[in-house]
Amino acid sequence: MKRGRLRVLLGAAPGVGKTYEMLEEGRRLRAAGRDVVIGFVETHDRAATAALAEGLPVVARRTVAHRGVDLTEMDVDAVLERHPQLALVDELAHTNAPGSRNEKRWQDVQQLLEAGIDVITTVNVQHIASLNDVVEQITGIVQRETVPDAVVRAADEVEVVDLAPQSLRDRLAAGVVYPAERVDAALSNYFRLGNLTALRELALLWLADEVDSALKLYRAEHGITGAWHARERVVVALTGGPEGETLIRRGARIAARSAGGELLAIHVSSQDGLRTSAPGALAGQRALVESLGGTYHQVVADDVPIALVEFARSVNATQLVIGVSRRGRLAAALTGPGIGATVVRESGDIDVHIVTHSAAGGGFALPRMTGGALSVKRRVLGFAVALVFGPLLSWFLYSFRTEGSITSEVLAYQLLVVIVALIGGIWPALFAAILSGFTLDFLFVDPLYTVTIADPLHAIALVLYVIIAMLVSYIVDQAARSTRMAQRAAAESELLATVAGSVLRGESAVLALVSRAREAFGMTGARLVAPDGTVIATDGEPVPDGRVIRVTVGPEDATRGTLELHGGELDASERRLLDVIVTQLEAALERFELTRAAREAGVLAETDQVRTALLSAVSHDIRRPLAAAVAAVGGLRSAGANLSPDDRAELIDTADESLAALSSLVTDLLDVSRVQAGVLAVSLAPVDAAGAVLAAVDELGLGPDRLELALDPDLPDLRADPVLLQRVLVNVLANGARHSPLDRRVRVATSRLGGIAQIRVVDHGEGIAPERRDDMFAPFQRLGDTDNTTGLGLGLALSKGFTEGMGGTLTPEDTPGGGLTMVIALPVAATSEVPHERSPEAAR
Repeated sequence: MKRGRLRVLLGAAPGVGKTYEMLEEGRRLRAAGRDVVIGFVETHDRAATAALAEGLPVVARRTVAHRGVDLTEMDVDAVLERHPQLALVDELAHTNAPGSRNEKRWQDVQQLLEAGIDVITTVNVQHIASLNDVVEQITGIVQRETVPDAVVRAADEVEVVDLAPQSLRDRLAAGVVYPAERVDAALSNYFRLGNLTALRELALLWLADEVDSALKLYRAEHGITGAWHARERVVVALTGGPEGETLIRRGARIAARSAGGELLAIHVSSQDGLRTSAPGALAGQRALVESLGGTYHQVVADDVPIALVEFARSVNATQLVIGVSRRGRLAAALTGPGIGATVVRESGDIDVHIVTHSAAGGGFALPRMTGGALSVKRRVLGFAVALVFGPLLSWFLYSFRTEGSITSEVLAYQLLVVIVALIGGIWPALFAAILSGFTLDFLFVDPLYTVTIADPLHAIALVLYVIIAMLVSYIVDQAARSTRMAQRAAAESELLATVAGSVLRGESAVLALVSRAREAFGMTGARLVAPDGTVIATDGEPVPDGRVIRVTVGPEDATRGTLELHGGELDASERRLLDVIVTQLEAALERFELTRAAREAGVLAETDQVRTALLSAVSHDIRRPLAAAVAAVGGLRSAGANLSPDDRAELIDTADESLAALSSLVTDLLDVSRVQAGVLAVSLAPVDAAGAVLAAVDELGLGPDRLELALDPDLPDLRADPVLLQRVLVNVLANGARHSPLDRRVRVATSRLGGIAQIRVVDHGEGIAPERRDDMFAPFQRLGDTDNTTGLGLGLALSKGFTEGMGGTLTPEDTPGGGLTMVIALPVAATSEVPHERSPEAAR
């Protein structure tokens, strides 16, 4: 019997519309003439979902009694007996009641498929087994019901039912997903915006991996070897050398530039095991690759470049990162093109990045102009070529010598001199010319085997031969000198451009300039020392023998520091470049000092703003209760004997209220100054959240007509300062009650998300625009509240400072339906700490 087809509707979270989509597809297929039945659908009392299920044939559920409770499950036997063309089965990860035919619903679905019945089913990404631990890290909730990845991957179709996180929260707030009494708890826990965004990305990435596996299978079945750039795959070639870390990080940056990019590292070892590599370095590089989210691979092959390209093609790579060759020029000339050149030639449509590294060149350095135009190595090589190939050429020419071959012999020696000149310059060429001249005279010019020249024309020819060799050598030497000067000029231009750019980049310019100076002049170490001896920036290590060049940065009467270069000497041209770097260092230091001064001025400006607001508050808010107290006391003193008992009591009450208000204002002022100075005294201990909430409610005198409590009885103790927490709750609750309409109650709810406990104060007032929410925490800020009886505008500033001082956060959120929700988040107390006794009210 032909196996049925499985279609899985994958969602990031409950409520995205998987069941609705499944029913809608079932109705469409039934209208097209297919035999469709509902095997099991859970509507969760959603009216739209229930309405969509009407009209579709339903296989009656089977009732299972378990511990005195009747549970309903899909009747697999009834569905098999009915044998429809298509069965709609909801909640693939569901665990069946004990006594059912199978333990899991996905096993029920497998039986339907084996019977030839097509199935459309639904599952959320948090129920996929391989993602279970990731979902727990994101949401803090352990999913007990899971379905094996292989079951979902074996589906003929997997479709993501997607909904934007904010849209899902809006549906939740509107009561479409859960009943009203569960909305606030859901919004504050599992359905947080960050959670939904992460789960959505997880679902899309899982599906992308599934699509990628299908693409690999298709390419293998059809023998397709060309790269299909559906997603970026970066392969990094590792040799076990010190450059590996540089290559891995470069590859990771390339992969990170595209969403979903994949990083793979490969090491090719030879079949004979003779190719050397550092096992310790490879182990460290493998750990680095895996820490960056990549994978490590190792293959055995003799032809390294071909193996690299074949591996890159096998994984459909789009980028291949290799290091520049560590071979010297002589080795490259003798052994031919290296791995890099071969990889580039064979790579085809794969982009190849050849990355330089310290093992290849030691960073940027200026070409030296000291000594000859050519390097010592080239001059030595020139002498070696003259000494080796001169005798060989003489032996060859002498073996085939004839009476009329003198012309070809002279030209052959001339060619040797030109080659030596191209390799080693004027001195090796002059040596080759003189040596070959004597050889010509001794072996090929009559009389033979002597240095005597019988024919004067032969003497002139030999002199001309030596002159021509010297001229060719001189031209080659001058060309090499010009080339070197051009390289020097280009390097100087690059250095100056980098220096200028470093200054423009700001504060990091000082270290960049010091590092660039060390690299440019080939020093072992460089550092910038302040006039007081403090090291401002350093790069490399000083040499033990004390070879150091010191240059003052800035004028002598106002020096900003001293630049020290360790490890060598500088010529005149390098001194000029060093002066440029020192000038730019001075500018960078000046910029840094100006930036620091501007930052300090900004702090002073903020302090001045607070001081101005404080003076304004003192001039009005503090003067008012002080004036009332003074007036009351003055009235008692002047007319105390003539006052009735009621008048005297009223004046005393006025003075008492005014002095209490004045004391509260002064306390707030002192507290906000401590918060801003960072000297707030905090005593952390386990605190019962419900007890703190009830104490704040009692202090404010809020009754059930203005307050609704939804306190979690299982919430563990918070780690907080009980006094500060109560003040935070009083301030936040007072704000919520003041701004919420009289016909709507302020709601206080507690919940837990992982190791963080939350106290949410929900009001239904006008709310605050998102762009103004930072201002609401500024001292002396009422955001347009002109009621001067409400204090100095310090409540939220103090609440935020107190909460952060306790290691928590105070953040505003929109209330569904309008209003503002203040979320107080604090860490849960460690289990080893001694908890406080819960209040009887909290237990209830």
